[in-house]
Amino acid sequence: MRVAINGTGVAGPTLAYWLRRFGHEPVLFEKAPALRTGGYLIDFWGLGYEIAERMGLIPILRQRCYEMERMRMVDGDGREEARLDLRPMRELLQGRFISLARSDLAAALFGACEGVPAHFGVWISAIEQDRRGVVATLSDGRRERFDLVVGAGGLHSRVRELVFGPEAKFETSLGCYVAAFRIPGYRHRDELTYVSHTVPKRHVGRVALRKGETLVLLVCRSELVDGDSPKEHPRTALRQAFRDMRWEVPDILNGMDRADDLYFDRVSQIHLPQWSSGRVALLGDAAACPSLLAGEGTGLAMAEAYVLAGELHRAAGDFTRAFAAYDERLRSFVTAKQKAALGFRGFFAPRTALGLRVRNLLVEALSIRFVARRLLARSVHDDLELPEYLAT
Repeated sequence: MRVAINGTGVAGPTLAYWLRRFGHEPVLFEKAPALRTGGYLIDFWGLGYEIAERMGLIPILRQRCYEMERMRMVDGDGREEARLDLRPMRELLQGRFISLARSDLAAALFGACEGVPAHFGVWISAIEQDRRGVVATLSDGRRERFDLVVGAGGLHSRVRELVFGPEAKFETSLGCYVAAFRIPGYRHRDELTYVSHTVPKRHVGRVALRKGETLVLLVCRSELVDGDSPKEHPRTALRQAFRDMRWEVPDILNGMDRADDLYFDRVSQIHLPQWSSGRVALLGDAAACPSLLAGEGTGLAMAEAYVLAGELHRAAGDFTRAFAAYDERLRSFVTAKQKAALGFRGFFAPRTALGLRVRNLLVEALSIRFVARRLLARSVHDDLELPEYLAT
């Protein structure tokens, strides 16, 4: 089957790789003019790690990764309030836990798709379905016929809007905004450490990267930036929201002016009653975004891509049966991950000083080795076993 995939982030290239391996003809489309660079740091483990392993990508990813050792929470004067040692988690996962830039993961996945046609600066702008397939109108005016179309364009999916309706029908705001950017030559560095300062409703963190760069993460409650179109003037909105914070925040906000890769968006989840309609399916954040703060979006996207390709293979191209199996196999698992993600708001942006103290006490408890091992053992276990499709 010839399958159009809109999006070259994490989900799209993963799907393209497995579709081609199962004998199909994927074609990638991407609105951006090239693969995106920069971006925030992700923790990579579990299902995503296993799929990358099956794709032979772990050696490449390990060349680009960081093996983070600790998290430090500091007060406005830079004094440590709480600390979390990340090494017990790596031990529990037998070393299968790394951190890397999302763009580096996306580049490795795209690199594994060598030979798959990819069109940058071109996206699907209209979709017409009939009994023989799908006619996709592209942004450059061309019309092409495919057997299937898959939307893998992230939280703000164009394919989802075309086929399922406006984003507002399916988006659930988590009441936060998030920003990420890189500062070159920032003078404060703590290697392999995530250092953060949190006050009620706001969180600022940084990580030292290679080549003298520092990645900054800002999270705040929506009421601090809602108003005059914050997405149109993100730097202004962020300065307003974080203007009176102490620690290194004034330096970080000044460094933001030197950043050319500012990511800024609301924190949301996507909830759809079904992930397909006719010959069109959705994948990754377009289908069931758990939110950026959840920390497992990339692994879920890769798992969804692998299962969707595998079910199409198992169903011998019967897309109706394959789409139903894809939804049935993953629905409850993804829903549970979305519910678990709601708790991360309180970690990054607790509403009250009491909530902040409780968070710090929990982090301190996790620094006790036997407590950490007991609690982390539950949190790192995925209740999903990846099927084997190649033999079917």
